[in-house]
Amino acid sequence: MINEVIKKNGITYGITLGIISALITAAIYAIDLKLFVSGWIGASTFIIYLVTGIVLLTKTKKDISGFFSFKDAFTTYFITIVIALLISTLFSTLLFNIIDPEAKETINQHLIKYMAETLQKFGTPASAINETLAKMKKTSPFSTLEQLKGLGFSVALYSILGLILAAFFKSKTIQE
Repeated sequence: MINEVIKKNGITYGITLGIISALITAAIYAIDLKLFVSGWIGASTFIIYLVTGIVLLTKTKKDISGFFSFKDAFTTYFITIVIALLISTLFSTLLFNIIDPEAKETINQHLIKYMAETLQKFGTPASAINETLAKMKKTSPFSTLEQLKGLGFSVALYSILGLILAAFFKSKTIQE
């Protein structure tokens, strides 16, 4: 049975983080579609998830005011990221597949251009660049299927972060 504090904090922070992620996506959409291919946006998102995890686990450990196991710490963070990523993915899927499907094509063109420039900077042979770009033109990173794949990848990536944070925030046992 999951502790009520863990469940409550996980759900509350998950919904909050999901709404923040959706608002960030909406802001980027409204400002400039080119920002979707910016590396610093991805890094900023990771930092937001990291800081949220630290705040969440600090608060939950304080709220429990008892033994905070590795499992409890990870469960708290995992609930949060799953809810947040589901909300964010649902919003992106609706935005790019129902509300404005043309935007995903525009972003895909920006992404292809960015990838070509990046590969050229690293001295990648032209044949490899052409092959990579041809593969990219066949798929859209904002299609429903690709959004679901991205959701799975994000859950895995942020679960690793959650494992690290849980190891840091768990209560120390007497033997440690």
